Amino acid sequence: MLSFFDIDERIVLASQKAMELCKDKLAEIDDIQEYNQQKMIKAFQNASVRESYFSGSTGYGYDDYGRDALDKVYAFVFDAEDALVRHNFVSGTHALTVALFGMLRPNDVMLSVTGMPYDTIRSAIGIEGDYPGSLKDFNIEFKMTDLKADGTLDYEAIRESITNEKPKMVYIQRSRGYSTRPSLTWREIKKICDISKKESPSSIIMLDNCYGEFVEKVEPLSVGVDIMAGSLIKNPGGGIAPTGGYIAGKKELIEMCAYRLTTPGTGKEIGATLNTSREMFMGAYHAPHVTGEALKTAVFASALFEILGYNTTPKYNENRGDIIQLIMLGNEEKLISFCGGIQSGSAVDSFVQPLPSDMPGYESQVIMAAGAFTLGSSIELSADAPLREPYAVWMQGGLNFHGGKLGVMLAADRILKDTEKTLGN
Repeated sequence: MLSFFDIDERIVLASQKAMELCKDKLAEIDDIQEYNQQKMIKAFQNASVRESYFSGSTGYGYDDYGRDALDKVYAFVFDAEDALVRHNFVSGTHALTVALFGMLRPNDVMLSVTGMPYDTIRSAIGIEGDYPGSLKDFNIEFKMTDLKADGTLDYEAIRESITNEKPKMVYIQRSRGYSTRPSLTWREIKKICDISKKESPSSIIMLDNCYGEFVEKVEPLSVGVDIMAGSLIKNPGGGIAPTGGYIAGKKELIEMCAYRLTTPGTGKEIGATLNTSREMFMGAYHAPHVTGEALKTAVFASALFEILGYNTTPKYNENRGDIIQLIMLGNEEKLISFCGGIQSGSAVDSFVQPLPSDMPGYESQVIMAAGAFTLGSSIELSADAPLREPYAVWMQGGLNFHGGKLGVMLAADRILKDTEKTLGN
């Protein structure tokens, strides 16, 4: 199997040990895949999905039954009352921003209880930069509850903040972003919701669910979250949706978001799907399985790099709240080598050498590796990192485990060979 690639025997042996270490966790992921795949098929059947729904609409998109059925599919699998799934969400950040502007009004307070939000949403909130049209521009106040020193949630501080502020919105970010804090499973999310419902029942609980879809059997909307949003070029697009995003949750909140996306009064009733419907449905269908393959890739990467002496989080045998694997590499050179190795394992653009560069929305230079069929798709095997301490890499994706495993092995191989070459010089 490995004869096509020149991988050092030490990495091959370490990978065999890694597979033995994580076999129980891989079996656990198989069970999650099967559960969520059955749920997805039931969602399609409940929405009476038919072949005629795959032909997109034009113009205003009136009476687009395929668009409406796709909303129903997502609502069912996410345990939501309603959903807004559209190809014209340009990113997860866009879907989140539409939701924020749809629900928040001047003088409202948005309270983040998971520390500082992810880099790209900060300009929309008005935390960083001076962009016209941010929440800050509309006198919407942002407040934040800090995490503990170890990066875990400070439930007492969360309770105190919610009690004192009675915010319009309690904002939760599930994934770690470019931080080393643990991502959140449904259990941690439920604890936050329980606190919020008790201390401030009228607060809207919103979740940035990016990278967390189909990772577990329990959905956040079934444990107290009111509304959540994410990107279709991550987990829920299954590696097939070419673009788009979703918002799912309570019906009245989805209506408010739809009025922001289009116009008050028209909301979900308009919006041409063009020629995207087939890929959107196919992506949803494949999403539970593809997400599981990405999870397996992350578990294997954690086990392999732990064997090789690196600190990883989560550990291979820990519960996971998203598909992201963090590996502490320690220096810039290994960071670049790792990304080069991931790139070399790609089916697309394998010959490209990733290099650090400036990126819109990020303070530090960022290096990104992604040989993807869809530009920027992070459900496909990819890795990225800002060039700053602690020189950790955030790896995610893998449309199938065998391809993902190869990419991880090539990343380890590249680090080993580049390091030995440097020492030899």
